[in-house]
Amino acid sequence: MKPLTFSVLRLLGDGEFHSGETISRGLGVSRTSVSNALRGLDEVGLTVHKVRGRGYRIVEPMQWLERDIILKHLGEEAHNINLEILDTAESTSSLLLQQAAMELKSSDVSMRVAAAELQISGRGRRGRQWHSGLGDGLIFSLLWRFQQGPSFLSGLSLAVGVAVIRTLEFSGIKGTVLKWPNDVMFNFCKLGGTLIELQGDMFGPTVVVIGVGLNLKLSENIQARIDQGATDVFSITGKMPDRNKLLAALLTNLVIMLREFEHQGFAPFKEEWEDHHICENKTVTLRLPDGSSQEGVVHGVADDGSLLLRTPAGMRSYRSGDITLCRMT
Repeated sequence: MKPLTFSVLRLLGDGEFHSGETISRGLGVSRTSVSNALRGLDEVGLTVHKVRGRGYRIVEPMQWLERDIILKHLGEEAHNINLEILDTAESTSSLLLQQAAMELKSSDVSMRVAAAELQISGRGRRGRQWHSGLGDGLIFSLLWRFQQGPSFLSGLSLAVGVAVIRTLEFSGIKGTVLKWPNDVMFNFCKLGGTLIELQGDMFGPTVVVIGVGLNLKLSENIQARIDQGATDVFSITGKMPDRNKLLAALLTNLVIMLREFEHQGFAPFKEEWEDHHICENKTVTLRLPDGSSQEGVVHGVADDGSLLLRTPAGMRSYRSGDITLCRMT
């Protein structure tokens, strides 16, 4: 999307009608440029009404991410976070990974966070695409520098899930659960997901980029592109959450988790994660990366975050794969 499109949308953010003449005069562009800037927005989940004699109006008012407001909600923690808010990004995680080599050589342990209103090429596990529209969720990545090597970070993706669940529950979004290894669920539908990417040496230090995507209010157009059951916060609570406040809360809980993980690893989070696992003590089918599958009953996770599955051949541990939920078990 062009910068002009975002400028126009911010003027329309109050949900009221604004004439093309008023918009063009305020932005110093032609009315044709304004019209062109508002084409194709249905592709990013927005609907703009144009009424002769009244102008343009966004059907639902936009709630933009505001850096100063987020930092205010972060309180004292704001001094430790290098926060960047982008109109659009190919991938917030890719952006931070580009900075990772420099971060590895630096003694600066401050956090970097990149959040985007619109992400073009968001990704999930195993190369899957993360679908989102403009302003319909929270899309952000956090860069953190560990002194330890990658082997110490086993279970980190599950601990991230615990931090997300804590935030949602504290924010009044009840009933959310986790699905191994990185999905946030509600009523058997996906509400959000996380992705961990690492760069570093075998013995450390290690730069970790944590990507988080959370659905807040998906349009029908975006929902139609998602190839699995999906839901959003609006469907659960009946209202759109304050995006700035919720992002600040997520960052706060992630930082608390990461600092504890630095000293104790996954152990302090294991029981809490198991308590929120939607498949705990249920029969599931685990689809493995090589195309095979294994059925069994979930019995928690190991100390390294591996899934423990009781199979006909005994207890087995799996570090990767996709669980098929069994609703009737």
